[in-house]
Amino acid sequence: MAISDKPNHWLVRPRTIRRLWIVFGMVLVLTVVLQQIAPVKGYFGVDGWFGFGALFGFFACLAMVLIAKVLGWFLKRGERFYDG
Repeated sequence: MAISDKPNHWLVRPRTIRRLWIVFGMVLVLTVVLQQIAPVKGYFGVDGWFGFGALFGFFACLAMVLIAKVLGWFLKRGERFYDG
């Protein structure tokens, strides 16, 4: 059996990826909407705002990606770095 004859794993199929985006998006929207039904009592005032968890999670993820990009500039090595 050639490599190209092998069927794609279900997680790399475009249809599955699209469905996962839709499902995860619906879960995120549902968690924010449920905050209307079960209000969150914040400990610091600001964390009790509507949608704070979603916004905090988004900006924390964005910050991690940007920090990783900056670290990549400082830590990367040239293509021939490990050659003898």
